[in-house]
Amino acid sequence: MSIIESVLLGLTQGLTEFIPVSSSGHLGILQHLFSGASDHLFLEFINIGTLLALLIFFRHKIWHILKDIFIKKRYALAINLILTSIPAGLVGFLLADFIGSSQFFGSLYTVTISMGLVGIVMIILDKLPTMKSVKKMEKLPKRRALTIGLAQVFALIPGVSRSGSTIITGKLMGFSSALAAEYSFLASIPIMLGVTLKMFIKSADRAYFFENFSTLVLSNLVAFIFGILAIKILLKYLAKKNSLKTFGWYRVLLSSTILIAVLTAV
Repeated sequence: MSIIESVLLGLTQGLTEFIPVSSSGHLGILQHLFSGASDHLFLEFINIGTLLALLIFFRHKIWHILKDIFIKKRYALAINLILTSIPAGLVGFLLADFIGSSQFFGSLYTVTISMGLVGIVMIILDKLPTMKSVKKMEKLPKRRALTIGLAQVFALIPGVSRSGSTIITGKLMGFSSALAAEYSFLASIPIMLGVTLKMFIKSADRAYFFENFSTLVLSNLVAFIFGILAIKILLKYLAKKNSLKTFGWYRVLLSSTILIAVLTAV
């Protein structure tokens, strides 16, 4: 892989992992443009950069959660985050081979259709009924935390977006847009840690990492820098009570364009 390709993939991963337009969808489209095929393992490894971005950006919040657990013996927020993380983590573990297959992850049809459908939900989201308002993450009822987790399972489909699915559901469960985004990011940390650990446990994946060490380091560095930038931009945007509608229209426009291109090429 060339330096330009690795930089573009890292840039795309950093921006779209947190902005709810689907990192897997954009990365899949880029790889098709580069080589006509999807390298799912490379895309999994550049999650390391965005995981580090999350850990650095939310380091104070993470420390606060750890103090609550081990010093103050308060477990409400930690339990909620675990409940939200379990469904996608379990399904992802059980269906890892299928999710990584070219027939699923590498399908542009899957990407474009799911990207467009979620975009439509974002456009009409403000018109959908929501549950009673929740002002603090630790006050979120356990059933609602699990509901957000079940919605996160759909993010395993390329084009859906992990942040998109959880922010949408968080809004429906009573969070403000900004609080839903913050909760979404915190809840993604256990899953991303699990995916990273799984890759370094498997000898074949470790071998792949060292074979592509230089390009992966470069991609992850770019993903880290632009990941922190994307988190700041999105939280600031949503804190001003802006809706997800802009991202929804972008998704619909992009998915329509790609789908037309694919169909006319056939």
